Amino acid sequence: MKVNIDPSWKKLLKDEFSKEYFNLLVDFVKDEYSSHTVYPPGAKIFNAFDMCPFESTKVVIIGQDPYHGEGQAHGLCFSVAEGVRTPPSLVNIYKEIKNDLGKEIPNSGNLERWASQGVLLLNATLTVRAHTPGSHQNKGWEQFTDAVIRLISEKKENLVFLLWGSYAQKKGAVIDKAKHLVLESAHPSPFSADRGFFGCRHFSQTNNYLKKHREEEINW
Repeated sequence: MKVNIDPSWKKLLKDEFSKEYFNLLVDFVKDEYSSHTVYPPGAKIFNAFDMCPFESTKVVIIGQDPYHGEGQAHGLCFSVAEGVRTPPSLVNIYKEIKNDLGKEIPNSGNLERWASQGVLLLNATLTVRAHTPGSHQNKGWEQFTDAVIRLISEKKENLVFLLWGSYAQKKGAVIDKAKHLVLESAHPSPFSADRGFFGCRHFSQTNNYLKKHREEEINW
């Protein structure tokens, strides 16, 4: 199966792209795009990989589903396209960054600036039908992104994984904690942020770890 994705990831994931489950997933996704409104736009499905090549990856943030509202999703977890109102979970992420690092809250919810610094913003499921959350779950995306996380853990060293909420924490079970820093907290959603996300100081901890391992810090 030919997949349009950054060459560094294409090389790493070539075996995954040839597996039967992935071929079935591609057939499903193609059918969904041809018969329904699906987000993100087709060209942005692998945007997290295209904006953050394998060699550049320093931090991994794991989300769940793309946003399912019009114009929101553009292939990066927690991020929205330029000009779209910042979603509540990202508002809380910005609040924690301000409390942790003293940075002012930006007007934009577009996190491409993080991706370009080596933050892989990976959703577990890379597509969704409009206004139907969870509609593309259990079709193969989770198997694919599990493989991505496992390969990153195996092939790289001294990464930081930010696992917010029980879903991300379960998905991160394959990460080698002897080689990488794994930071866990409650999800930044308004329903749970005050149960451990606020005050987690993950952003300063991430930068301290990167600095310790002679990597450039993230300008959050």
